[in-house]
Amino acid sequence: MVKRRNFKREFKLEILRQLSTKSVAEIAKENNIHPKIIYKWKDEFEKNPGRAFAGHGKICKLEAELAQSQRLVGRLYAQVDFFKKASETLKARLAEERIKLA
Repeated sequence: MVKRRNFKREFKLEILRQLSTKSVAEIAKENNIHPKIIYKWKDEFEKNPGRAFAGHGKICKLEAELAQSQRLVGRLYAQVDFFKKASETLKARLAEERIKLA
């Protein structure tokens, strides 16, 4: 079984920078990488430069955690709003009871 090589984001970006001065074949030969991999990296970078080469799903995990936190904050805001309204209702009823007793 052939061990799969992992390349860091910085290495991939450096390979893409070299494309301005060298051919894909030259870069592939110098770095012992198949040219298809370089084309794949190029396509990925062109589609979304900010998210290209994110790694082992860390960005996706962070986005999922952020979404979960945002949902929690939304629920907490809804609960606070509910309790504020309930408090106002109870204050109004208490005031009515005081008026009746007076």
